[in-house]
Amino acid sequence: MGQGTGLGLSQVFGFTRQSGGEVTVDSVVDEGTTFTLYLPAVSTPETRSEVGLDAPVEDGHGTRVLVVEDNPDVGSFVLLTLSELGYQARLVRDGRAALDELARHPGSHGIMFSDVVMPGMDAITLAREASRRYPGLPVVLTSGYSHVLAQDAGHGFELLHKPYSVEELSRILRRSVS
Repeated sequence: MGQGTGLGLSQVFGFTRQSGGEVTVDSVVDEGTTFTLYLPAVSTPETRSEVGLDAPVEDGHGTRVLVVEDNPDVGSFVLLTLSELGYQARLVRDGRAALDELARHPGSHGIMFSDVVMPGMDAITLAREASRRYPGLPVVLTSGYSHVLAQDAGHGFELLHKPYSVEELSRILRRSVS
């Protein structure tokens, strides 16, 4: 507690492995630890348009987003970001609360955006249940944990890798509700 989220090393490992690279660790007591990343060489640099970074941020047009996030700081950030993108967002802290919110207001949410790793019901179970109860409800999952990303990615749902940019969030939400 108070030492960070623990996602940093997981994200480095996940990024490196997804890029076809390796991470080595050398550690000496009382001297420190060195992490070395080995990434494959690229013959031609990608341009901004090749990786889609110049695509404009799109307005959410008031689409209601149910955000499922157990970390209050991350949840607040997502709510603020979605508001700036033109979405109306509601935050709940876990899968059970998400299903209760969907039941209280059936059909009023245009998309559900959920962290994968949460206490209680994980987001894969939540996404499957929400899709069963509310066919057609788009679901976008997000995670920074490499073990989650290594297992069948989004399990049939859109998956946004943490850390993500405002532009990436905008694109995946627009694509999911289109």
